[in-house]
Amino acid sequence: MGTTRSRRRTGQADDHLTDPALYINRELSWLDFNARVLALAADDTYPLVDRCRFLAIVSSNLDEFFMVRVSGHQDALEADRPSSAPDRLSRSDVLDGIAARTTALVAEQGRIWKEELAPGLVRAGLGVYSLDTLDAKELKRARSTFSSQIFPVLTPLAIGPGQPFPYISGLSLNLGGTVTDPVTGEARFARVKLTPGLPRFIAVDGGFIPTEQVVRAEIDRVFPGMHVTDSVLFRVTRDADFSISDEADDLLGAVEAQLRTRRFGHVVRLEIERGAGKSTVEDLGLQLGLKPRDIYSISGLVDLTCLWQIIGNPRHDLVLPPWEPRIHPRLRSDRGSTDLFAEIRDRDLLVHHPFDDFSSSVLRFIEEAADAPNVVAIKQTIYRTNGDSPIIPALIRAAEAGKSVVCLVELQARFDEERNIRSARALEQAGVHVVYGQAGLKTHAKLSLVVRREGPRMRRYAHVGTGNYNPTTARHYTDVGLFTTDPEVTLDIHNLFNYLTGFSRWPRFKRLLVAPDDMRRRLIEQIDRVRMAHVAGTFGRIVIKLNALIDGEVIRALYRASADGVPIDLFVRGICGLRPGVAGISETIRVTSIVGRFLEHARIYAFTVGDDTRYFIGSADMMGRNLDNRVEVLAPVEDADACSQLGEILGMYGADTALAWRLGDDGSWRKLSRGSGIDVHATFMSRAATSDGEGA
Repeated sequence: MGTTRSRRRTGQADDHLTDPALYINRELSWLDFNARVLALAADDTYPLVDRCRFLAIVSSNLDEFFMVRVSGHQDALEADRPSSAPDRLSRSDVLDGIAARTTALVAEQGRIWKEELAPGLVRAGLGVYSLDTLDAKELKRARSTFSSQIFPVLTPLAIGPGQPFPYISGLSLNLGGTVTDPVTGEARFARVKLTPGLPRFIAVDGGFIPTEQVVRAEIDRVFPGMHVTDSVLFRVTRDADFSISDEADDLLGAVEAQLRTRRFGHVVRLEIERGAGKSTVEDLGLQLGLKPRDIYSISGLVDLTCLWQIIGNPRHDLVLPPWEPRIHPRLRSDRGSTDLFAEIRDRDLLVHHPFDDFSSSVLRFIEEAADAPNVVAIKQTIYRTNGDSPIIPALIRAAEAGKSVVCLVELQARFDEERNIRSARALEQAGVHVVYGQAGLKTHAKLSLVVRREGPRMRRYAHVGTGNYNPTTARHYTDVGLFTTDPEVTLDIHNLFNYLTGFSRWPRFKRLLVAPDDMRRRLIEQIDRVRMAHVAGTFGRIVIKLNALIDGEVIRALYRASADGVPIDLFVRGICGLRPGVAGISETIRVTSIVGRFLEHARIYAFTVGDDTRYFIGSADMMGRNLDNRVEVLAPVEDADACSQLGEILGMYGADTALAWRLGDDGSWRKLSRGSGIDVHATFMSRAATSDGEGA
């Protein structure tokens, strides 16, 4: 420790902190996160259906990863654009690394499915069976289902003279094979698409049969008079990312135009069932314009997102006991005032989801504001929300009642664009002032501002959250939210809304940390404040909980603080580009990832000097896209009870030994324990139940 400080005091520059060896590649780190999720699927301490759910989540994650991140690297390699990432890996090396790790990941998926989960489902009476295991009665029923529900929607497409290789839609399942005319001997490759309208499984007694097996068994009916051989199931993934020009005059129109072209993006991945002939694989790869590293051989079921059909209505004995969020103690009718606004006016209120109920806090805040006669204005951001969210009808009611309602709907929220467009149009038709943000700058901040007339004055009430205004995900994501009437904080939020909806210079914010203006600089100032105090002899500590940490400038600031001896705890759910435990650089940094039944989503920043800890919560991860290309907000938390609660939350994460993984200096993750120890999610649930009067 002393040697490190002495070296820094000599004025050594930070050039050594740009060494690529100090940084972990973003894409490979993301794949490591999915390996941690996959480990939950292999963990037999979880019920069977929950393990299937984790398996499906990994498949969904990989789909989006290839549609966005891998496609971006392929485009950049094609355009010869070098990577600017701190690890300085070449695009080709990154793609090779992705291919190697993904191959290992899908192999482990296949193993878990075939060796553990599929047999377990059979034993539970929910098996996925092969067609050749059915008795005569069930086989007849499966063929009848094919005739009545499947065959009418199948369309065979062959390749030959006047029949070019067909367009294959992204994420669709396809059965391909060689079709031979027994009279002429002519052979062609043909493909049958299993349209998205078809169920992936056909129900039989005690389980399911994959639809593709029935189609394969009845394939001669699709190609009458022909012989079909070498049939193989395959699936392609297409580039689904797009960007909107900063000069787009009509953001809504530009997004709609891009959505229409998304399905025609270039192919980035081919998944094909194991056992396919080498020539078939090579021919498909050639036709789709893929390199060998873009082709993945799948053992077992192709596309394990299909498991959602099986686990959609699970038996209670095959899943974790359901968690019902509790009403926050300050908002319960049997413990004092039921006036939400009076509670917030009295002192700030911090809620912790899904342990504190979203509907009785955040949703209630918006609905009561919409219906209260003394509320004159509501300003709201919408990044992602489900289609039947009560928030949209509440804002519509408010506008119809004559209130001034402004809603900033982010049209560029990836894969939620169409849903957000529908919400925006419904709001506009009701008279809500809808703003779509700015091209090239996503509005990711989670903000709600309510203006109430109280006697002779107007008072602002605000909610700042770490998660989307989505009642569905609020039951499965861990998030925190702050309700406040602090005049300076609410004025900052008011000014930010005015900037986003009007035409003015960027405001000067007194209390909020706002991207893309000054969030990075002010966070680094907080890190440096702790570092300098620690060097001067006053104890300093940094604890940060977030989803991703890859910003080079922030990582270097943390390295400097660690080099000067500051203890740093980082709780990083997913991507981490920082390498802990490096001698003289990051020896005092500990990186932990919590992976369990709930998706960790809260962003909490804590900077301690002596007995004083400054807390911030908000929407921002430490990534270049968040700090430079998004409107993000971190709000200070200063209420004593709220600060104490945040301190307890972070302390519980630090104490977890059941869900925690630890990042080593070699870039690998190690599980602290398996199925035992302190489970932070169970602890939060127990505490919420105790506060609700039910006991642990």
